[in-house]
Amino acid sequence: MRYATTLVVIMSMLMGLSIGCSRRTDDTVAKDIQEKVAADPDTKDSQVTVTAKEGKVTLSGKVGTPAAQQKAEQIAHEEPGVADVIDHTTIDSTVASPPPVQKPEPKPIVVPAGTVLTVRTKQMLGSKSSQTGQAFLASLAQSVSVDGKPTLVAGSSLSGTVVTAKSKGKIKGEGQLDLALTSISVAGHTYQIKTNVLSSTAKGKGKRTAATTGGGAAGGALIGGIAGGGKGAAIGAGVGAAAGFVGGALTGNKQIEIPAEAALSFTLAEALTLPPAE
Repeated sequence: MRYATTLVVIMSMLMGLSIGCSRRTDDTVAKDIQEKVAADPDTKDSQVTVTAKEGKVTLSGKVGTPAAQQKAEQIAHEEPGVADVIDHTTIDSTVASPPPVQKPEPKPIVVPAGTVLTVRTKQMLGSKSSQTGQAFLASLAQSVSVDGKPTLVAGSSLSGTVVTAKSKGKIKGEGQLDLALTSISVAGHTYQIKTNVLSSTAKGKGKRTAATTGGGAAGGALIGGIAGGGKGAAIGAGVGAAAGFVGGALTGNKQIEIPAEAALSFTLAEALTLPPAE
């Protein structure tokens, strides 16, 4: 009787010890699998919970892709002591979605002040035939590039204004014609611009002075012709000549005339900002 009682006590202790060891083993298995899932590149972003009982492992939670789901199952199956794996995970694409890549905002294109715009006039302009405040049209004769990329294409339309038009007798018998550009069309959009003023004044017989004014900008030039009596006469000036337009031919009436298609060179007094290239 005493021996039987002792035997029951020993067996109970062994069973308790066995249960305790089994619990520690289950906890260890679950912990190991959980750590491996969290460390693996394919499953590290998954939200997986691992439980283990007597060699049977259960996975629950969310994974981002089918590949991540399969990898989590593989990790569980490869764990020593695991006899079976039950996968209750669900696929949720938002779990593994990386944050959207922010593309850098495209920068606007800036045509700097001091850039020379060489244009051809669409109509004849003159100290006698034109009016102060009159608008005139022109086209860009030479393309302009910024950072090596064509920005203002030859043929682009421009508008200008006659700043001053004074014929003989208005100011001590002098003829004066001042011009400036006011806008340019680029890709179907019109942008306001500010340029230097090209100024030419005729004094006395056969004498003419020329200058550029406005914002301290220099470099304007007239490359087409100034003539008297409506007859074209060649006049020469290099683009960007600091003195403005140079040379000229005048008739005795001391009027200044610029024929249609004359080439004029203006200088941007302020930078022109354009939207980023598409």
